[in-house]
Amino acid sequence: MGLMAALAAASALPDGVKAATGGRLGTPEPFSWDRLVAQARDLARKPYAPIAESTRAAADYDAAGKLTYGDAPMVAGNVRLFPAVRGTAPKPVTIAVVEGGQARAIVDTSDLFVGGHNTDAVGFRVMDATGRSDWLAFQGASYFRSSGDRDQYGLSARAIAIDTGLATGEEFPDFTRFWIEQTGADSVRIHALLDGPSLAGAYAFDCRKTANGVTQDVTAALFLRKDVKQLGLGAASSMFWYDQSSPARARGDWRPEIHDSDGLAIWSGNGERVWRPLENPAVARLHALRSDSPKGFGLLQRDQAFDHYQDDGVFYDRRPSLWVEPKGDWGAGAVGLYEMPTSSETLDNIALFWRADRPAKAGQRRDFAYRLTWTSKDPTIDGGSRCVDVFEGPGGSPGSPPLEGVRKFVFDFSGPALARLDRTSGVAPDTDLPKAAVVSAVAYPVARSDGRWRAMIDVRSTALTQPQFRLFLKRGNSALSETVIKAIET
Repeated sequence: MGLMAALAAASALPDGVKAATGGRLGTPEPFSWDRLVAQARDLARKPYAPIAESTRAAADYDAAGKLTYGDAPMVAGNVRLFPAVRGTAPKPVTIAVVEGGQARAIVDTSDLFVGGHNTDAVGFRVMDATGRSDWLAFQGASYFRSSGDRDQYGLSARAIAIDTGLATGEEFPDFTRFWIEQTGADSVRIHALLDGPSLAGAYAFDCRKTANGVTQDVTAALFLRKDVKQLGLGAASSMFWYDQSSPARARGDWRPEIHDSDGLAIWSGNGERVWRPLENPAVARLHALRSDSPKGFGLLQRDQAFDHYQDDGVFYDRRPSLWVEPKGDWGAGAVGLYEMPTSSETLDNIALFWRADRPAKAGQRRDFAYRLTWTSKDPTIDGGSRCVDVFEGPGGSPGSPPLEGVRKFVFDFSGPALARLDRTSGVAPDTDLPKAAVVSAVAYPVARSDGRWRAMIDVRSTALTQPQFRLFLKRGNSALSETVIKAIET
């Protein structure tokens, strides 16, 4: 359906949904990916000019909610705008509707917000066919997120991560302009212009909603204004407060677990699969996990059992995982994981990205592409077996006094590689801990379970020479599981 036809068909939309009228759109201008790339290149050649805050912003979060979460009309077929909010989301963005290679900017937001307020937009959300629920949202800096296949928002993606976790401080560039084109009932193409002190960039997002979740094919061209110490691709932010393995002192709430994601998964170019359970550390720390030419990485919510959270308000069991699949060979580099301490569920304290070994220098152009998948189906489940639970406690045998200076780590694995194996199959744990640190290490099938195996290792703290250790299950010389990297709290 063409733009004008869509606007004329407003009366056919579901109750409570209105279409935008042509009077709110500016003069048509040619638009294409090549034009956007040229615009980003030209922008990077100029000094950075920060965006001024909106003078037409809503007073606070509640006021903003009343403007958009009601009988708010849509543009580009299935898009509703987010209004500017003083203090929390004050930077306005320019949004255009694209059809047939022509872009028309929204020049007047009157009647696009509830009550007819002509308020600046700071982002937008993509609605489903009913017009009552959204499945994709862009708002603030270069952040965006999806509700996946279970209609529950959780972690966020970012266009880029600049110097995340470094002592020099992090930079947050902004999406300043968007071009939106509806490509189907459950699909949309989004182009965006990124601008910040260190770079400018062009982005394209081809987004599709399916029964298995939401996929976004991302293409980007970056132009660097100046050197960047750490340029992070495929970036994401999440929240981890505590889970079943966290010490009692970290649990500040009645709910058994609180987290948007419970681990980092990596599929390295050499074929190794890694699982790194997330931590809420006492002090902030940045980890680099070697991953040349990665096949995939992401922050996952593997634990999806409601009774493990007991949260019937924000439903942590429904939060989607985010899997990043690079297109082409990204080359030599590492996955960066930044963990910060938190005592609340309201602030993200986990950051993820991949950074190349190649230095990011002023004047460079960087092109890259990847696919994002937002889903509750574990994208790593096709591996040999995966870690599904981690526990930690005092060392020693149950019923006996704890062993002084010894910690027990328990890892549960499940997957096809372990099916039909038993205690006589020669399954054993393999770890890189010093021999002096390993008091005992065993692996066995969990009684009355369906193919679940447990690796249990007692570790002597005084013999440790590293802040973390690696463990996997093997049979002879063959690995049966992904490698778990467990941080050791000191």
